[in-house]
Amino acid sequence: MPARPTFDLVVAANRLPVDQVARPDGDIEWQRSPGGLVTAMESVMHDQAGAWVGWAGEAGAAPAPFEDSGIYLRPVALSAEEVRDYYEGFSNDTLWPIYHDVIVPASFHREWWSAYEKVNRRFAEAVVEVAAPGARVWIQDYQLQLVPALVREARPDVRIGWFDHIPFPPVGLFAQLPWRLQLLEGLLGADFLGFQRRADAQNFVRACRELLNAKTQRDTVTVPGSDRRVRASAVPISVDFAGLDELARRPETIARSREIRTSLGDPKVLMLGVDRLDYTKGIQHRLKAYHELLDEHRIGPPEVTLVQVATPSRERVEAYRTLRDEIEQTVGRINGEFGQIGAPAVHYLHHSHPREEMAALYLAADVMLVTPLRDGMNLVAKEYVACRYDLGGALVLSEFAGAWHELHQTFACNPHDIEGLKQTILRAITTPDKEKRRMMRALRRRVADHDVQRWAARFLGALDIAPERPSLDPSTGHHHGDEPDMRSNEARGMTQ
Repeated sequence: MPARPTFDLVVAANRLPVDQVARPDGDIEWQRSPGGLVTAMESVMHDQAGAWVGWAGEAGAAPAPFEDSGIYLRPVALSAEEVRDYYEGFSNDTLWPIYHDVIVPASFHREWWSAYEKVNRRFAEAVVEVAAPGARVWIQDYQLQLVPALVREARPDVRIGWFDHIPFPPVGLFAQLPWRLQLLEGLLGADFLGFQRRADAQNFVRACRELLNAKTQRDTVTVPGSDRRVRASAVPISVDFAGLDELARRPETIARSREIRTSLGDPKVLMLGVDRLDYTKGIQHRLKAYHELLDEHRIGPPEVTLVQVATPSRERVEAYRTLRDEIEQTVGRINGEFGQIGAPAVHYLHHSHPREEMAALYLAADVMLVTPLRDGMNLVAKEYVACRYDLGGALVLSEFAGAWHELHQTFACNPHDIEGLKQTILRAITTPDKEKRRMMRALRRRVADHDVQRWAARFLGALDIAPERPSLDPSTGHHHGDEPDMRSNEARGMTQ
C-alpha cells in the first residue's frame, strides 16, 4: 500500500473549500466555495503544495481524499448525530451565543460537548496524518479549538497556528462555559493565535491569566506547567481586493447593476443590506430604523427603497428559525403599510447569490447598511468598498463590527441606538457626493493595502516568528509583529 502524501502546509477548517453539486446527469461534482478564506488560502498554496482538512458538508462516510486546483483535500466524516451535536449544538448554540455577547441565551449540554471533543480529535488525527515533519499547521475558527493541543501532543515537531474568525468574549462571558479550561488548554497547544481585533487577543490573554492562573506578559501566555510561550495577536482578515475590483469593472457587471436599478423603478436612493440570516447581524434593528423613517415621512418609496439579502443559515437551530419568522413578519408589515403597487418599501431576498450578482448589487447600491450587533470582522463592508471602483456609494457601519476598527471613513453607528441609526442613514443619503467620494477613496486605499493575501502572509509570518517577539524596527518604532504593520513578514519574504 503506497504511503499517504504529506505536506509542509496543512489547513484545517470545519468545511472543505469545495461543495458537492449535483450535475443535470445526476453525477456529483465539486465546486470551489466562494468564501474569503478559500481565496486567501489559494494565494498561499499557489507556490507550495498544501493539504486542507475539513468536512465535505454531507452527513455520513467521508469521500476518499482527492485533489482540487492543486490542493490535497482530506475529508473528515461527520455522522448526522455529530452534525446535530458538534456543529448545530455546541458550535452554534453554545459557543456562538457566548462569543457574541449572549444576544440570545446559550445552551449547555454535556452530550454536545462530548461530540465536540470527539470531532476535534478526528480532525486532529487527520491533520497529523497529512502533516510533513516540521510542517506549518493552520487551524481555523471556533469549531476546532481543541485541535491545537491534540496535534501538539501527537506531533511536537510541527508549528501550529489558530485563527479566530469571530469575536473572543470578555472573561466574564467566557467563564460561563462549563468547559472553559479545556477550551483554553486546547488553544494553548498553538504557537500563535490570531484574532480579528486587539481586544479579542487581550480577552484571550486575560482569560488565561484569570481562569488558568497562567503567567502572561503583554501578548504572550506561558503555558502552565511548562516554559513554553504562546503569542496572541490581532491579524484582521480581509477580502480579495484585486479580484472584486476586476469583477466590478466588467461591462456585464456594470450592465447588470443598471438593470437592477431599473427593475426597482430607478429609485433616487437604493439602500442595501447583505447578511447571513443571523441574530448577530442587527437586521431587526435596521428594519426598525427604516420603518420609523418611513413612518415619519422622511424617506419613502418609490424615491427610496431597501433591498435586504438574507442568506439562509443554520435553519435547524431554533433561534434561527424564530429570527427568520420575525424578519419576514416585519418585512410584510413594512410593505403592507408603505409599499405601493410595483414599488415595495423592502425587497427581501432569502437565498444566496453568486459572486457576480453580489458585485452588481454592491455597484447599484447608494447606501450599504452593515449594522451588526457584534461581528468578528464583517467582510461585506470590505467587499462593498472593493467593488466601488467608481468611488460611489456610502457605507453605514456598526461600531461593533471588527471592520469598524480599520474602516474609519464610514458613517459609523451604534445599532442599539435606533434614533442615532436613523440620523446616520439620513446623513449617508444627504452628505454631498464630493465628500462621499473622498471617504470612499480612503476606504479603498485601506482595503487594497490590507487585502486577503496580505492577511494570510502576515499570519504565516507571525506564526514563523512566534512566540518570541522580534527586536524593535528602528524605521517604524513598532515591534515586528505589532499592529498596524508586520514588516517582519516582508523581511521573511512572506508577502505574495
